[in-house]
Amino acid sequence: MFAVFPSARKVLRALALPLIALTLAACDAVPGAGFGSGPNLNSGEAVPVALLVPGGSGQTTDELLAQSLENAARLAMRDLNGASIDLRVYQTGGNASTAAAQATKAVDEGAKIILGPVYAASANAVGNAVADKNISVLSFSNNAAIAGGNVFVLGPTFQNTANRMVSYARAQGKQRFVVVHGQDSAGNAGRDAISSAVLSQGGFLVSSVSYALSQQDVIAAIPQIKSAVESNAADAVFMTTDTASALPLLSQLLPEAGVSTDTSQFIGLTRWDIPAQTLSLPGVQGGWFAVPDPSASATFSAKYQSAYGGVPHPIGGLAFDGIAAIGALVSQGNSNALSGAALTQGAGFRGASGIFRLLPNGTNQRGLAVATIIDAQVSILSPAPQSFGGAGS
Repeated sequence: MFAVFPSARKVLRALALPLIALTLAACDAVPGAGFGSGPNLNSGEAVPVALLVPGGSGQTTDELLAQSLENAARLAMRDLNGASIDLRVYQTGGNASTAAAQATKAVDEGAKIILGPVYAASANAVGNAVADKNISVLSFSNNAAIAGGNVFVLGPTFQNTANRMVSYARAQGKQRFVVVHGQDSAGNAGRDAISSAVLSQGGFLVSSVSYALSQQDVIAAIPQIKSAVESNAADAVFMTTDTASALPLLSQLLPEAGVSTDTSQFIGLTRWDIPAQTLSLPGVQGGWFAVPDPSASATFSAKYQSAYGGVPHPIGGLAFDGIAAIGALVSQGNSNALSGAALTQGAGFRGASGIFRLLPNGTNQRGLAVATIIDAQVSILSPAPQSFGGAGS
């Protein structure tokens, strides 16, 4: 059995929790491929936008998130290139049925598009509630299972990150990948995203090793991972876990077992730079992972702090993105500016964390940078792109 240093055990205490807080159980996506013409906008009038936030649940975390989302949305409204938006805030209480009722009320009161809600089940319920009203929903979820029809997800997706990381790895000559993932919905979804990215970019998925969400099972998986790497001559080990789960343990025990990023590059599907104390873990040094455009993120954070005196919630910027996209489209003066075709324009938009675009399947593509950790400091290996090439797919 391998020794586990105390900090790894401490971070691993949350291993039984979901890998990503906003990745929920799959819900039924609203059928269809979008809504053709979209709602008709009246020239010269402010466009009513409904912002659905999780306030009213009685949970402090929901209240803080709700306020940050509203703050970020209003911050984006300060610079809309002449577009006028009438932002109307509705509290969902973090509840799916309440969210659906509030969405119906918002549309009845004139909303032309819905921004939010946060949780996947609520977003799915909202999409169904307004499916026959020619209204699109730009949710803050990252769950691709609910995307489609009139529902878009603004949250970063596994597929987007996997595509970016595999593309970079292939450019560095990596071609034989071992996937290491947890035996839960998030881990399985991450595995599938990595597999798709590897196969579409000419690499080889040589093995997949899973583990149950407990410290003992992670430890027990180490010999299996080592065998998979060595017997398949793998030059990359792609892990789906995050810093609050198995990453500290895997990144310590694999090198102790003889599998290190020096010979088989460690790659992460989640961010390895948060919380900050993760940067000091020996096992993550030299690993590759994706981060939002650092320059754009810093600019947004500075503007937010200047306006509101505090830092934005980690997903607060998604509300900024939604308003930025809506404003950019409305400023063009077209009566059908919020149609499915307009929302999914190939050029995309510029938001709180860099460029992004909505895809016809309801998911999104974001311009990500590739980072590593050297001497407990984040270093950018490949900068985030500043524009998209070709149409999204």
